[in-house]
Amino acid sequence: MNLLLLFQQDFITANRVRLTGRRLEHLRTIKKVSMNDRLEVGVLNQQLGQGRVISIDKYQVELEIQLGEEPVAPLDVHLILALPRPKMLKRILQTVSAMGVKQLSLIHSAKVEKSYWQSPWLEQEKLQQHLIFGLEQAKDTVLPEVNYYQRFKPFVEDIIPDLIAESRAIIAHPGQGRFCFEEKTMNKQHTCLAVGPEGGFIDYEVDKFIQAGFVSCHLGERILRVENAIPVLLGRLV
Repeated sequence: MNLLLLFQQDFITANRVRLTGRRLEHLRTIKKVSMNDRLEVGVLNQQLGQGRVISIDKYQVELEIQLGEEPVAPLDVHLILALPRPKMLKRILQTVSAMGVKQLSLIHSAKVEKSYWQSPWLEQEKLQQHLIFGLEQAKDTVLPEVNYYQRFKPFVEDIIPDLIAESRAIIAHPGQGRFCFEEKTMNKQHTCLAVGPEGGFIDYEVDKFIQAGFVSCHLGERILRVENAIPVLLGRLV
């Protein structure tokens, strides 16, 4: 935890917070904080600043807060991702949040098992928990927006046109198109990036993306797992 992320319900006065639970245990057992220690803090979707420990015991910790710093600039990418396996989803959520993605669309694909959509990890509370872990890692406060689309064709035909308006639209697909982001001068442009499931999208899905205005690219001869391909792709846009 590189940033202590705070929520409105933590505040007991305008500049004082009280914490229990996971964050308290982290401060006591990992950070080993004591009276008057200063910590980097941030309020969800608001500013960052400093917190000073003014009270701590095994039940709670209180900090005096001073804010004034703006969060780090977001990565100018809308990530479109075929819903991964639930165990992989948790890691991916933390990764995309830490790397600065603020718009994530989880979509269905022929290779996505329908049972994945019933995963408890798609519940708002659990999904947000892993996004928060990513923010704490990256010292960011702005929570990504996540949307779900369980029907592929309506998503591509009805939603995609608005998403890619005035954007560079790229579908990462093994062995097809050119090497991803080889032109460095393009990296300042807003990007809609589509990443498929393990093994990639099926041909029909790739064709639908291309018909919608996407350009296909690849990461070379090696085939990476989705959880590895995503940070490689996003890293080329930082």
